[in-house]
Parts: sequence; structure tokens; C-alpha cells
Amino acid sequence: MSSAPPLRPPRVRRLPLAGVLRLGRPSDIWFKPALSVVVAVAPPNLTLLALGRLDLAMYTMAGSLCALYAHSRPYAARARVLAWVVAGMLGGLGVALVAASLTTNAVALVTVGALLAAAQKALCDATRIGPPGHVVLAFISSASLFAPQSLGQVPGHLALGAAAGVWAWIVGMAPGLVRPHGPERRSTAHALNAAAVSVGAPDDARARAAAAAAVHTAWQSLLSTGARSEPRRALERLVVRAEVALAAPSGTDARRLRGWARELSGTGPVPRPDGLGDAADELLGVEAALAFGEPPLLARLGPLAPIALRTALGCALAGYAALALGVGRPYWALVTAASLYQANVTLTWSRGVQRVTGNLLGVAAFAVLLPLAHAGRAALVLCCLALNFGAEALIGRNYWLGSVCVTPMALLITEFAHSQQPGELMTDRVLDTLVGALVGFLAAVAVTNRRAGDRIEEALAAVGRAQEHAAGLLAEERPEPGALESARRGLSAAVVHLRSAADAASGEWRRRALPEERVMRAEQAGHRTLAATVRRQGLHCREGAQA
Repeated sequence: MSSAPPLRPPRVRRLPLAGVLRLGRPSDIWFKPALSVVVAVAPPNLTLLALGRLDLAMYTMAGSLCALYAHSRPYAARARVLAWVVAGMLGGLGVALVAASLTTNAVALVTVGALLAAAQKALCDATRIGPPGHVVLAFISSASLFAPQSLGQVPGHLALGAAAGVWAWIVGMAPGLVRPHGPERRSTAHALNAAAVSVGAPDDARARAAAAAAVHTAWQSLLSTGARSEPRRALERLVVRAEVALAAPSGTDARRLRGWARELSGTGPVPRPDGLGDAADELLGVEAALAFGEPPLLARLGPLAPIALRTALGCALAGYAALALGVGRPYWALVTAASLYQANVTLTWSRGVQRVTGNLLGVAAFAVLLPLAHAGRAALVLCCLALNFGAEALIGRNYWLGSVCVTPMALLITEFAHSQQPGELMTDRVLDTLVGALVGFLAAVAVTNRRAGDRIEEALAAVGRAQEHAAGLLAEERPEPGALESARRGLSAAVVHLRSAADAASGEWRRRALPEERVMRAEQAGHRTLAATVRRQGLHCREGAQA
């Protein structure tokens, strides 16, 4: 029996600076959230401007900003996700408004805001809601805590938010009338392109992991759409081709994968690769995959407890520190802290550097824009709309670049109710940014995520079980119809989850030694078994014949 490896002392990971502010490529659909938020925000704000009630804009923006969410989701799934986002936004807003109407004690309000931010962070991560995640929810609820309020006003203010939320839902769903399968086509094209990169670099483990994740994401997108229409069946066949390329790259033509991806970028018919035929339904194992639901919400929330604790502690301490310094808007420090928390300390540090850089430049941008915004109330609204567009157009390239637009927009919104002292406003924002980032990061360091290592062990065990199941089916002479494909899908998902858990754990600042060699061996063995299932199913030969 082999002896256990010797225990190593916890490692302290160096926090990076190089590359934190580097600009990336814009998203393929950067203009969609940018245009959507403008279309969602403009009618309510312009209506309030015409009525002379811009002081109510904070409540309508709670609903309007829901248009930022779910742009990568298929429309059937997007309808549900947007409805839940609107409900969650109104829930946080309602708690904040009731708290504001019951007390003016700043310490109590900061505490409520911190608890709300922690709950929003945990729920957004557990449901994988996607960008912008909990940050917008925390911004609205935290700002509402410090808005003068009475219990009698709460229903009316919530009604304004709900009306704007319904409009945001319509804005989010409207593109489906023109391109009903657009999100699924994009995720499939991304999987094909990532698989082509992996084929071109068969020894690159990172490229293989990225391709496996892209294929897994494409399947999640397709399996969330409900009815299996003919275009969706064609997309399923293309994702199978991406899977084949990943599992058996030697017989795959990367140029053909990229060609299919290019054809998906328009509105033309979905390309139909040869070789699968009408028997693809059994081969795809889609019906078997649809039978597997996600784990219960409570099970998904459990591993997120350390991140939620970091968020609650960091937001509360940041708000208390801002109060101690005499800052008039402690919720800015609270939101700054809330925006930092990522999957691990290293990513949290990077987000902190990006947040501080973007906010400081954004304060300077506010000083430049102020004369234009003060030209009139209409100019103020139009400036905010332009900054809304700029924030969403730029934030995908790097968080700090989007923050350069978000910061002046947040400062200008404070003037919707009444004019502010610019010098005091900018000073408060700089102090809150620095305090929130410093205290928030210290809280992330203080709360050690010991569960990150446990998640790797669980993921290793899951890969082992999935591999054993697939190997058992490979040994059978005639497996049940669809069983081998379902096993392949399960093993592929387990390998993707293992890489995600390993990346998250490796980014913790203080951590015990990770089983890096075991992870590498498990990934390699998993990919070998995936390739064996491809050969057993005959997909490799068919792909090679068509290349």
C-alpha cells in the first residue's frame, strides 16, 4: 500500500500586478447590453424629466438596470432569468426602503446593506446569473438605504421599480423577434472556435481546458431552451463535432470548424455537418441529459459560505470605516467592497486594483463633464445615458475601463434630486473608494476559504466515478442506447468542473498544498477515456471521412 504524501506548510501566493489593467478583446455582443440599458433607462428617465420628478429616478433605475442581465441566455431561459432578476431587484429594494423608513441610524443601515450584499452575492453565484452579477443589485439596495423614506411611500416607489422592470424585461426579450436562436448560435460558434484552437495546439492543456469549458457551456445553453426545434437539433450536431475535435483532434480539420462558426454569425440557415444522419438523436443522448437536473439551491449555496462571509464582513467594516471618517455616503464604500469579491483572493486583489484605478479616473472624468451636465436637467439625463452606454461598451475589455464611465454616472445620479457640492462629492467618492477597496480586501484575506481544497477532492472523486462509469460501458459489448453518450457528457462535465475548482483554489492567498499532480493525471485520464468513447461510437471515423 502506498504511503500518504508528506504534509506541506500552507503556501502564500504572490499577488499579481502585471497584466491586471491590460485591455482584452471586446465581447462579440458588447453593443447588446450597451444599447439595451439605454433603451431601458431612457423612457422612464425622460418621462420623469417631463414631469419634473427626477428625484424618483433612483426607483425606476432599479427596474431599468435589470436589462443588463442574461444577454448570453437563450430566449426561453432568458424570460425566466430576467423575471427572477426583476423579482430579486425589487426584493432588495423593498428591504432597503423599509429599513430606511424605520431607522436613520447609519450603523444599522450599513449592517443591513452588508447582509443584503452578502445574500445577493451568494444567490448570484449559486444561480450563475452572469455579469453584472450582484454588483448592480448591491448598488441599488445600498443607495436606497440612505434615501429619506416613510413607510407610506414604499409601495409607490416599489411600483415605479416594477413598472420599469417590466419594460426592461420587454427590452431584453425583443431581439428574439429578429434572431430567435441568436444566443445558442453564438455559444455553438464559440465552442467550434475553441475546439479549432485546441486542434491546432494538441499539447496545450490550457487550450484543451478552454475548449472543454466552451463545449460544456454550449450544451448548457442548448439544454435550457425547452422544445427541440430543427435549428436547435442542427446546433446540437455542431456541438457534437466540437466535442469530437476535442476528444480526437488527429482526424479533425480545424478550418472546417472555423468555417461552421463563421456561418453561425449571420442569420442564414444553420450548417448541417454530414456523418451523423437521422440517428443523431440516439447518439446525442440529449433526452438523457435533459433528465439530469441541477443540484438543489441549498447544496449550491453551501460551498459559497466563505465568499458570503467575506462579503458581509468586508462590506460592513468598509461602511463603518467610512462613517468613522465622516464620509457622507458610506454606501459607496460598502458597494466598493461588494464589487471586489471574486472566486478567490487573487482575483479579488485584481478586481480591487481595477476598481481603484477606474474610480479615480472616473472622478477626473466627472470633473470634466460637470459643466456640460450643469447646462440643464435634460443635459444631465443625456450625460447619464451616454455614460450608461459607455460603461457597458467598455467594461468587457477590462473592469477598470468600464468603471471610468460608471463612476461619473453614479456621481451625476446624485444630482437628480438636487444639486450637490462638486468638491465634496468628489472627495467623498475618492475616500469611499480607497476605504472600501482596502477594508474589503483585508476581509478577503482574513476569511480563509478552506473549502476550496475540499472542492478539489470532491471534483477528483466525481471525475473518478464518471470515468469508471464510462469505462464500464466501454467494456460492454452492447451498451444501452444513448448510455455511452450520456456517460461521455457526464465525464466531460466532471473534467470541466475539476479544472474550475483547481483554478479557484490555486488563486487563494493562503492555502494548503494542492494535489496538482493528481489533478493533471485525472484530467489526462479523463480526456483519454473521452477519446475512447468517441472511437467506440464511430464518430472519429465519420469526422475524418468528412474532413
